[in-house]
Amino acid sequence: MNRETKEIISIVLLVFFPIILFFASFLMGRYPISPIDVVSTILCPAFPQLEVSPTITTIVYEIRLPRILAALVVGAALAVAGAAFQSIFKNPLVSSDLLGVSNGAGFGAALAILISGANVVTQIFAFIFGIISVSITYLISRTYKAGGILVLVLSGVAISAFFNSLISAIKFIADPDDKLPEIVYWLMGSLASVTMEKLLMIAIPIIIGLAILLLLRWQMNLLAMGDEEAQSLGVNPVRVRLLIIAGCTLLTSAAVSISGIIGWIGLIIPHMARMIVGPDNRILIPASLSLGASFLLLVDNISRAVISIEIPIGILTAIIGVPIFLYLLKRGYSEWS
Repeated sequence: MNRETKEIISIVLLVFFPIILFFASFLMGRYPISPIDVVSTILCPAFPQLEVSPTITTIVYEIRLPRILAALVVGAALAVAGAAFQSIFKNPLVSSDLLGVSNGAGFGAALAILISGANVVTQIFAFIFGIISVSITYLISRTYKAGGILVLVLSGVAISAFFNSLISAIKFIADPDDKLPEIVYWLMGSLASVTMEKLLMIAIPIIIGLAILLLLRWQMNLLAMGDEEAQSLGVNPVRVRLLIIAGCTLLTSAAVSISGIIGWIGLIIPHMARMIVGPDNRILIPASLSLGASFLLLVDNISRAVISIEIPIGILTAIIGVPIFLYLLKRGYSEWS
């Protein structure tokens, strides 16, 4: 099989696999639905003459559709952010939560649960504190003129640890019979409570973040060559890197605000995409989007179908992600060395 044939097969899989998985996901759950009922329910608004059970309509549109869309959106957002960060920081161990966004969002959610408990307040606090944590990280790094990328990364590690300690403090003072279990469950990651209203709330930051990264993906290639080479080709590395960080922050904060903290996607999916389509960010970013969406949707299907109780997604992504990452590390280490 020649290289062109492999590329065509890869592109076809990246395009059609999420679509096939999207429709297959409607069939999974405690209440069985046949493929014919799924198709009829989806087509019912356009063809009113189709007879569909009200129960099936409720399950498809109010329960499974929001969750499926959320898995696609969150997986795509985390994977794209991880791919962008790995590219501009030139580090294979970088993920979407590098600059402290996940722990910042986790603190915001834990604080909201402690003082309010309303879902909309939790989502808003998580999104805002995710952005605040990255802003603090960037401002701290700017105080060290000669630090560059290394200081930015180290600042992210420090701020992430700081917000993680604040999360621990909130769990320590939370009511162990009421608030604490809710906080712990949120931090483990889940899409069980996602609604269309929650998805609409994150639509704008997700669209803006994706637009920024998709428009700048060719400039990521130049940044990977080094700041001097990028500047000689007419690219302002500081400005472009800041825009990319802003796009990644919007994506990750919005995703975490509705799903909780879900690890490993921003780390392993870019590696998988790189092995399939190569390191060119013009192709790598869309490939990461497709793979990330498919991966999280597949994991979410497993979480709600494998046993009678739902397994938090954060647990499954770690269990599945670790062996995948070790395999990819063995296969792809030479690309980074």
